[in-house]
Amino acid sequence: MIERMVLQASSYAGSIDGLIMLILVLVGFWFILAEGMFFYLIWRFREKPGQKSEYITGKEKHIKRWVTVPHALVLVCDVFIIIGAINVWYDVKQHLPEADYTVRIIGQQWAWVFQHPGSDGELDTEDDIYTTDDLYVENDRTYHFQLTSRDVLHDFSVPVFRIKQDAVPGRTITGWFHPIMTG
Repeated sequence: MIERMVLQASSYAGSIDGLIMLILVLVGFWFILAEGMFFYLIWRFREKPGQKSEYITGKEKHIKRWVTVPHALVLVCDVFIIIGAINVWYDVKQHLPEADYTVRIIGQQWAWVFQHPGSDGELDTEDDIYTTDDLYVENDRTYHFQLTSRDVLHDFSVPVFRIKQDAVPGRTITGWFHPIMTG
């Protein structure tokens, strides 16, 4: 469903979208169930003509189950979310596949500078190619990026790759992406 709204243009975009959908379904299910129960209880225990509304303290054992059992089920769902999040985090942030190319991304006031290796395939040589605000990549190649900032914190984001990373002055942050061609 998410892929219909935002193009998936990297190899791990589907994993991130799947995690978002897992969270949406589990949290949405519990939200609808809780709100339904909330309105049912308001209706069930309301004041009626000739009968006062009931006051429930919640200390009764049979009523505590209405909190304890759903709470335990929510915790089980949380475990599934945490496992899914750890798997996606490892694939995207911890596992760095072998790179075909390395690109340096430099954040500065009012612009992004992209430093591509020249014909020798190495950064920081005379034949490096610099572009401003335009990142050029080849399809089906794995890229490492070295993200840094010249002045202040900058937020580097490529939504179709599902990349969002802050650039911090004085620090080089390494990441990767693998552009894929989609329909």
